[in-house]
Amino acid sequence: MRLLKLGEIDIGEIRSKVILDEALSKVKPIVEDVRKKGDSALRYYTKKFDGVEIDNFRVSEDEVEQAFKTIKPEIIEALNEAYKNIREFHERQLPEEWSYEKNGLKLGQLIRPLQRVGCYIPGGRASYPSTVLMATIPARVAGVKEIACVSPPNKNGRVNDLVLVACKIVGVKEIYKVGGAQAIAALAYGTESIAKVQKIVGPGNIYVTAAKQLVSLEVAIDLPAGPSEVLIVAEEHANPEFIAFDLLAQAEHDPNACCILVTTSEKLAKEVYGRLLSYKIEANCFILIAENLEDALNFTNEFAPEHLELILKNPTDFLERVKNAGSVFIGEYSPVACGDYASGTNHILPTLGYAKTFSGLTVYDFLKFISFQSLDKKALEKLGKTIITLAEAEGLKMHAESIRKRVNYPSLTQGASRFLHRTYHHR
Repeated sequence: MRLLKLGEIDIGEIRSKVILDEALSKVKPIVEDVRKKGDSALRYYTKKFDGVEIDNFRVSEDEVEQAFKTIKPEIIEALNEAYKNIREFHERQLPEEWSYEKNGLKLGQLIRPLQRVGCYIPGGRASYPSTVLMATIPARVAGVKEIACVSPPNKNGRVNDLVLVACKIVGVKEIYKVGGAQAIAALAYGTESIAKVQKIVGPGNIYVTAAKQLVSLEVAIDLPAGPSEVLIVAEEHANPEFIAFDLLAQAEHDPNACCILVTTSEKLAKEVYGRLLSYKIEANCFILIAENLEDALNFTNEFAPEHLELILKNPTDFLERVKNAGSVFIGEYSPVACGDYASGTNHILPTLGYAKTFSGLTVYDFLKFISFQSLDKKALEKLGKTIITLAEAEGLKMHAESIRKRVNYPSLTQGASRFLHRTYHHR
């Protein structure tokens, strides 16, 4: 943990130096092994990394029912409440199909869901039933018919009970006891037990992220999701204890997590720093003092945090100028934990500065947009000259001829006729 002036440190020094290249070189043989050997490779790597032998990777209905019996009713109630809020938020994202007509021309856009997707649910330091909700609810809302969840088995060879309960609440029945890079490869290429998917979503460690990058030519993936991040921008009136615990909450995710307070108040900075001293923080934690909010804003947009908290007297003005952030939490009663669990927004968000170019997971990630057009003869006659002119300007004579065959425009030039004859009759 460090207390510094804002200009005394570079963003590159703040973020964890997560070396994706190193992870790629480690997971590449794993991915290739699963592609070639299927389930036998999955069993080998599950034994190697998780320490258990798995005969049947598919979680049975009986295992799911047994999981329900182990979970306290208040936890199930909380998961149901979170489910309701997350579903409501994502239902509001659903776009509508549209079309319009003019002069015999009809144009429009169709919307179709993906048919089959895979959702990675992390294990390791904690169980993440909340990630089940975040990954699968947008897919459900979008209309995806087949959703396969993968999650690492524990030492008893079982998927975490809370994860299974969350899957049941969402209505996901296809769950597999496999994690890590090998799970990503199984979803991408398919094995004897796991059918391949069209897209893989969900966060994971650096090796999961690397595996998703490796298979991204085979299947679609969502977004780069590395170690967790929070950036809190606060003024003097902010409660130092609230801020300290928001930083600690992010730090407990991962030793490589990045936790930052940027404040214009030296007094607040020192108060937060003092409260954190009694905790052993493994994550990258920085308290930075800015000369003014303009400097804080510039830093925010350059850092592009996964989570951005604004505890300011006038957060609206600041928010209107925020260009890069995964999700924003406004006011001292809107901690990141709200979005992590139950407010309704999605917690699968871009990290490592990728919020400059990526958005968090949405319903749109599971939809395809298909444009269509329909022209009657009069519409084609009206537009035909434009099409022919542009096609011939690009040297694509058959494009132009496909229009001429339908409407009354001058026929091909002699040179184009020879081109047509040579291309299609003397092969």
